[in-house]
Amino acid sequence: MVEAGEDQSPWAKAESGFTTKRNSEYFDPCQEAAARSMKCLHRNGGDRDLCTDYFQAYRDCKKQWMTERKESKRREGKSTL
Repeated sequence: MVEAGEDQSPWAKAESGFTTKRNSEYFDPCQEAAARSMKCLHRNGGDRDLCTDYFQAYRDCKKQWMTERKESKRREGKSTL
């Protein structure tokens, strides 16, 4: 069963937190995927081959987040540089 908000992209879930943060704060909407990757590494004694699915999920999350962030900036008329 999918709960409300689970089918949203990382950017859609985190956009308000990102846009209201101070410039000096770090914000990563893919932190959950990063934590799962690290947990996998610890659980498997650092064997990266056993955690490739977790790494790919993190890369996919980051790629989607950056794409949606650029699109959001484009809609607002801000430069992406």
